Amino acid sequence: MSTKNNNHKSKLIPIISFIAVILGVAIAGHCLHQEDNIIQGEAEITEIRISSKVPGRIAKFYFNEGDYVKQGDTLAVLSTPDVDAKLLQAQAAEQAALAMSEKAKVGTRKEQIQGAYEMWKKAQAGVEIAQKSYQRVQNLFDKGVTTAQKRDEAEANYKASVATEKAAKAQYDMAVNGAQREDKAAAQATYERAQGAVAEVESYIAESYLTSPIDGKISERYPNQWELVGTGAPIFSIMDLSDKWGTFNIREDRLTKIKENDVLKVYVPALDKDVDMKIYYRKDLGTYAAWKATKTAGGYDLKTFEVRARFVDEATDVVPGMSLIIKDKEGK
Repeated sequence: MSTKNNNHKSKLIPIISFIAVILGVAIAGHCLHQEDNIIQGEAEITEIRISSKVPGRIAKFYFNEGDYVKQGDTLAVLSTPDVDAKLLQAQAAEQAALAMSEKAKVGTRKEQIQGAYEMWKKAQAGVEIAQKSYQRVQNLFDKGVTTAQKRDEAEANYKASVATEKAAKAQYDMAVNGAQREDKAAAQATYERAQGAVAEVESYIAESYLTSPIDGKISERYPNQWELVGTGAPIFSIMDLSDKWGTFNIREDRLTKIKENDVLKVYVPALDKDVDMKIYYRKDLGTYAAWKATKTAGGYDLKTFEVRARFVDEATDVVPGMSLIIKDKEGK
């Protein structure tokens, strides 16, 4: 009797195993079919990287990762001794250029004008004496008392005195008129250029104070305090909480019900709730992103499209990286 039962059981084992395999294949197929009906995406957010125009060391941090910041908040301060030294040099050059410009505007000092005037008067007196001497010698020459050489020497001395008087007069006029217009313009331009150099260095110093351009949340802080950072090196990343969206990679044969401006119900597993999202962007990812290869006998490739959608409620508490699930109601 026991032998018959054992034979009966041994016959049932293959049958049960076969049934189990069939059920396993059916369950696996059902699961794969369900997974194929799900479109999974990921939450994204706009992040702004904060960097400096000038190299320096991080002197102090005012915020850390995870902190909320307002527009205009000072995030960190850089120590920039090289730039500070350049500012001193630029300011000294500015002061020198200002002094030269003021000197050109004011003109010649009174003492210089008076000195030039006295030299002119002295030259005038010399002309009078030379003229009288020349007349006397000319009279004597006309009477035959003196030689022609003496007369020529007196005449040359008189002409030289006249030329000296004209030069002295020119020096006096120049002292009265002051610097020429071109000289004043050149001095003013030099001063303005020095002002520009100071403004440039001051702008670099202002860049050593890193401020937040938006309201947001700090997602990354790259260097540590007193580390040296170069020009343009990122120091913070700030999430713009007002600009969140989701991105999905969808096969083109499943785009029939996913069009721009459509509003979809999207499940967020991390929040365990559905949210509304509005599609605003669709783009082909290229031939490298094909779901199916070209068939040998007819057929076509199925390309992948990137689809983006924004949250209808901007206050949705979604964090970048969270999964977003769209269930295909058409069962494709």
